[in-house]
Amino acid sequence: MTGLARIPDPVLRSGRLAFPAWPIRRGAARVPAAALARLDFVGTTIAIGMFYLSVTPSLLPRPWLLQGVISGVAVSLGYLVGIGLGKLGAPLLRRIQPDLRAIARRVLAYTTGPLIAVFAYQGAGWQQEVSLLTGVQAPSTLQYLRVPLVTAAIFLMLLAMSRFRSWATRRLTHVLTRRLRRLPAACLSGTAVFAAVLAAQFAVVYGVFALANENFRLFDEQGGPRARPAAAELSGSAESLVAWDTIGRQGREFLIGGPTAADISRFTGGQAKQPIRAYAGRRSAPSIHDTAALAVRELERTGAFSRSVLCVVTTTGRGYIDSAFTGALEYMHGGDTAIVAIQYSHLPSWLSFLTDGDAVRTAGHELFDQVHARWSLLPVGSRPKLLVFGESLGALGADATFAGPSELSERADGVLLVGPPNNSPNRKELTAAREPGSTEALPVYDGGVTARFGASAADFGVPTGPWGHPRVGYLQHQSDPVVWWSPDLILRAPSWLTDRGPGVSPGVRWYPFITFAQLTADLLVANDAPSGYGHNYREDAVASWAWIAPPAHWTASHTERLEAFLGYRPGS
Repeated sequence: MTGLARIPDPVLRSGRLAFPAWPIRRGAARVPAAALARLDFVGTTIAIGMFYLSVTPSLLPRPWLLQGVISGVAVSLGYLVGIGLGKLGAPLLRRIQPDLRAIARRVLAYTTGPLIAVFAYQGAGWQQEVSLLTGVQAPSTLQYLRVPLVTAAIFLMLLAMSRFRSWATRRLTHVLTRRLRRLPAACLSGTAVFAAVLAAQFAVVYGVFALANENFRLFDEQGGPRARPAAAELSGSAESLVAWDTIGRQGREFLIGGPTAADISRFTGGQAKQPIRAYAGRRSAPSIHDTAALAVRELERTGAFSRSVLCVVTTTGRGYIDSAFTGALEYMHGGDTAIVAIQYSHLPSWLSFLTDGDAVRTAGHELFDQVHARWSLLPVGSRPKLLVFGESLGALGADATFAGPSELSERADGVLLVGPPNNSPNRKELTAAREPGSTEALPVYDGGVTARFGASAADFGVPTGPWGHPRVGYLQHQSDPVVWWSPDLILRAPSWLTDRGPGVSPGVRWYPFITFAQLTADLLVANDAPSGYGHNYREDAVASWAWIAPPAHWTASHTERLEAFLGYRPGS
């Protein structure tokens, strides 16, 4: 025969799915084509099942590239597990008739491709369903069919790395057997290769983290507004104790981006005050303790302790503060407010959490304790209302500031925690002690007398009993992966999935390892969700403060008018 020789059917030899080489004519010479990857039969079967599970829906819609990465990791894990199961069950598998084994192998060889395509198509349908639930543009089915390509690329890369390690171990064993017995040589070579791979991985991870740290440092120091504030009530101004160039990017944007007295007057129709915003950056003082002390001195300089409201904010990793919530509070109280915060890191929240998870807790403790100590020196009748606010990682730091649920209401006049991470200590304690019949997604504690939970601000009014003062509110969407992500998802089904809230697909199910990977990926797109879903709580900013710390004579009509004025109405 000339040209392309006969292509044999795929068969499986010795438990491996193989596509044998066939001769190909190249010019006048016939050269054997390299055999394609030989895959383990049981491993391939489990990997196909893992691909199906990986494309099932989770809390938020995922772009096709992100889905491909999840599926690639899931397929690789399934293949590895399948190899182990195959070895354990080898004696049982050998009892099956050779003809039946051959049929099973051939069926797998011919159905793998169609199954992957069908599962990818089904995954596209699920993602479109989740997209409609959360109000975002759904991905096209054709676009989502790229997922198997990314999955295959990642799987083959990981498979090649694994086989390279096996090859290196065998080669080193062969060399060592010239001087050692077979078993010691195999143990020594396996240990040496494992140590080398581990060292290489550590070097890569360390290098990536070091590069990211430097890039984020430069971004924090050099980005953002350059012109300092003109108002003396703002940190970084000419009168400020905090040097403008020591404040990070997010802090500068917070100080520049707030409403002025004129802005607030346009809403109130009367005379408003210039809101006070005190902020100290990571480079403004040598330590977190000193930074908090500097922020307190800024409060004293600006006359913050004579305002009607003083709000202590724990920031996210890079020092970010959600302007929707701070601005709502300032407009609501006619600018008679002071907001204080400090920066403890220049890294994004997820990276700050991984590299120094205690920094946010330390910052929350130091700032609140020092502000509270200075506030406590004032006569009881002339103290401003002391509020606490935190969002995302900042909610964790603010929550951890208090030793227990009782302290939340004993040391503050109002607490609002938005999108709190799953490991927020007081939130966990309140949720665990919830009343029978209430859910983990919307727990009811002690009849809602002090602390209340809501997927929206409207849920704060669901418990029919009185809500005393001070008030503590936790705002948490059921579609927010920041709230529900936990390592426990790897091996344990969560109870919050038993009662699905708005925006959560009925197709969401818990699967070991898979759900954890899916929610981890959801974290990357949580901030991109529309308001009211994911980690976007903008539309509830005004209504939440109206529940927690409203000014005297504030009504629901005031809330609606301010929401319309600021554009915070649902769907706006």
